[in-house]
Amino acid sequence: MFALIVLCSSAVFAQDVQMVPDQQDRDSASKSQQPDTEEDQTPAATFKANVDVVQLFFNVKDKKGGLIPNLPKENFELLEDGKPQTIKYFSADSNLPLTLGILIDSSVSQERVLPMEQEIGGSFLSQVLREKDMAFVIDFNVGVKLLQDFTGSVRRLKTALNSVKIDNGGQVGGIPGMGGGPVPTIGTPKGTLLYDAVYLASHDQMGQQVDRKAMILLTDGVDQGSQYKIKDAIEAAQKSDTIIYVLLCADRGFYGFGGYGGGGDMKKMTAETGGRVIEVGNKPEKLKAAFDQISQELRSQYYIGYVPTNPLKDGGYRKVEIHSKEQYKIQARSGYYAIPEK
Repeated sequence: MFALIVLCSSAVFAQDVQMVPDQQDRDSASKSQQPDTEEDQTPAATFKANVDVVQLFFNVKDKKGGLIPNLPKENFELLEDGKPQTIKYFSADSNLPLTLGILIDSSVSQERVLPMEQEIGGSFLSQVLREKDMAFVIDFNVGVKLLQDFTGSVRRLKTALNSVKIDNGGQVGGIPGMGGGPVPTIGTPKGTLLYDAVYLASHDQMGQQVDRKAMILLTDGVDQGSQYKIKDAIEAAQKSDTIIYVLLCADRGFYGFGGYGGGGDMKKMTAETGGRVIEVGNKPEKLKAAFDQISQELRSQYYIGYVPTNPLKDGGYRKVEIHSKEQYKIQARSGYYAIPEK
């Protein structure tokens, strides 16, 4: 059955989104086990913003960027807003189910790199997804479209990836924003709604999910015409507990001598959510290596859970720091929002 959904408030803009719901997949994604009551055991029911336990997934790396596994809990110190916190739950090997979002830029600047993104991205999905894992696919250009809703089917996800086509807006006709062209704007023209895509994927897709969550953007990192700003996109990702990776894919020839921008904003977005930026350009071997690195990081995550000493759920932002006593590099999100209970 097909359903029409709106990926954001109609006061902002509407998109014609086609979903392919898989009720069995969605049911399995929403199930969670009962939490373990013993210390130092990873709770099976993962952190939601309105419960007491804050959870963090992170990677530990040496100076050269190599992953360091199997460190004990005693190796880490945890601070919230500068105040020490007691680590209640800890695991050096997180096997919780993974929820993954693939966001692919289909604006005209990506025309020469899109085929390699589709081929290598499909291989990555075959490699990374395991039983109980779920993923979805969104493409963004002058609009934001959900091509495949949550599913564990690699075949469906690959079909969605392969269906992506370059779109520069085309001819406007019919009702703007409802399949008849982009929403009219004043000032900066719409071209690549990158921040809108991240916001909507975080708020509407990831916001209701549990367990580990990560988002991978295939883009040149340039936003043009988004209603939401980068701070909105980052906040939505943090509130939904989603790690963001950005693979900067671009054909430098398209940009002439000016090069392409967006890397600075992408570094900010990934650093604050616990991911990172990987420069790919138009090299298939670099894209494959980048996907391999992300796969290894997602399968080598540490887990820390703690009950904050500040019990207030006032909607405020709390800065979180994880330190290694051996001075290893910690790749983790920078904080969370203490969202009030509903």
